[in-house]
Amino acid sequence: MNNITAILRQLEEGRLSTEEAAEKIRAAASPALSHTDIDYDRLERTGCPEVIYGAGKTPVQIEEIARNLLDAGQNVLATRLNEDALLHLSGAFPEADMHPEARLMRIISSPPPQAAGFVGIVSAGTSDQAVAEEAALTAEFLGSRVRRYRDCGVAGLHRLVSHLDSIREATVLVAVAGMEGALPSVLAGLVKAPMIAVPTSVGYGANFRGVTTLLAMMNSCANGVSVVNIDNGFGAGFNAHLINSLASGSR
Repeated sequence: MNNITAILRQLEEGRLSTEEAAEKIRAAASPALSHTDIDYDRLERTGCPEVIYGAGKTPVQIEEIARNLLDAGQNVLATRLNEDALLHLSGAFPEADMHPEARLMRIISSPPPQAAGFVGIVSAGTSDQAVAEEAALTAEFLGSRVRRYRDCGVAGLHRLVSHLDSIREATVLVAVAGMEGALPSVLAGLVKAPMIAVPTSVGYGANFRGVTTLLAMMNSCANGVSVVNIDNGFGAGFNAHLINSLASGSR
C-alpha cells in the first residue's frame, strides 16, 4: 500500500496523469504471476483485454491467467488450446463458452459495446472452418456482430453468388481459404467492403502447408485485399472488428 500512496502523491503533485496513475495502481495491486506479467491496462488502452495465447502454456497456467483477468473484472479469450487444455478449462470454468473446433474459450462476464455494422466471414470449404470460426468468435468477443457464409469456395461459384446480396451489406469481410487461395480475389472484385484474406494450411502437397495460398493472396490483383498470416483467424477477426467499430463510430 505504501507504493499506491506514493503513486497518489505523484498524481496530486501533477507528476502523473490520471491514466498513468491508474495503470501504476493496477500494476501495484495485481502482482505478476510466477510465469506471466498480465497487462491489465490493455483493455483501457486498446479496447481489448489481454488475450491468452494457449500454445506452449500448461492448462494450469492458462487457468491462472484467466482467473486473474476475471478477478480484475475483464472478459477472457483464450486461443490455440490443445485437447488437454480444453478438457481442463471446461472443468475449471463451467460458465465458459468452449469451442473445441476453433480451439478457443470465451468467458464474457461484461458484454462489450456492440458495433453497429457487421463482419462477414466467408469460408471456402468445410476444411477451413476451424480458422473461420476462430475469426468469427474473436470478432464477436470484441463486440461485432458476425454473419457466417460457409462453403463458398471457387470450385462452386454458384454457392458464393447465392449469398452475394447479404455479403455486400457487410462493413468488412474476412475471406478464409486454402488450396490456391482464389476466394479473396474473386470476392474483392464483387464488393465495396475492405477484405481481410486468411490463408489456411489446407491443400495438397504443393500447397506447402499454406505457403502457396499465402503468396497467392499477397499477389492478388483485386483491390482492397489485406492478408494475415497462415491460419491466423484470431488476427483477422481482431482487425475486422477494429474496422467495423471505426466505421460504426463506436470507438
